[in-house]
Amino acid sequence: MVAAFGKQLKLLRQRAGLEREAFGRLVGYSPSSIASFEQGRRIPSPRAIEKADRVLDAGGVLMALKDEVARAQYPAFFRDMAALEAKAVGLCEYAIQVAPGLLQTDEYAQAVLRQRRPVLDDGVIEERLTGRLARQAIYTRRPAPLLSFLIEESVLHRPIGGRAVLRGQLEQILLVADNRNVDVQIMPTDREDHVGLDGGFTMIDMNKGKRLAYTESQEASRLYSDHVKVHELGARYGILRAQALTPRESLSHIEGLLGET
Repeated sequence: MVAAFGKQLKLLRQRAGLEREAFGRLVGYSPSSIASFEQGRRIPSPRAIEKADRVLDAGGVLMALKDEVARAQYPAFFRDMAALEAKAVGLCEYAIQVAPGLLQTDEYAQAVLRQRRPVLDDGVIEERLTGRLARQAIYTRRPAPLLSFLIEESVLHRPIGGRAVLRGQLEQILLVADNRNVDVQIMPTDREDHVGLDGGFTMIDMNKGKRLAYTESQEASRLYSDHVKVHELGARYGILRAQALTPRESLSHIEGLLGET
């Protein structure tokens, strides 16, 4: 898909009689970036596609490919989840290692991606970063989906990217939690009762009452639609919420951590 989009972009640019440098100035990219787009080595952002379609008078040809190209920003194991997330009426995510992607700052997300081994190429990091931040458009959707984030306390102490990056991440969590459709809860490390020891997962609520569950580990993912398994994970999330700090207590806890840094 990315290669096909690149070929189409090149044909339209040539039809318009524009060299890469001139076209790049019109859309805000360097000639090398335009070459990367055309050769399928880099995935353009949705905004870049919109600009290119307008500048090249493509009549919506490039725009028609925008969603499919956007899917390519995500690693293969996450693409189905990204599509469901964009349409969900509710999400409940239990995060055990890092802050949920929907809450991550640019700096924190980049730091997380740079921790990957084998090492990711800079171009891949840029693509995944763009995709991860694009997911946060969920906060501007109307009607607003109901979002619940349950985060292990250890995540709030793990200085991925450095102390300044962590501080910015904690501030971001407080900022997002100010939305009326968002609840953030912290699971204290010293809890004696904890039903989430099998790992993190996400509950996905779709239209017409359909509910799914998603798990991810070591670049492998699984989507559950079986009623029994989905009900089991949904019940587990409910118990975890009861065992964790309340939303109000959780935000106070994060504010206290910010006061210490």
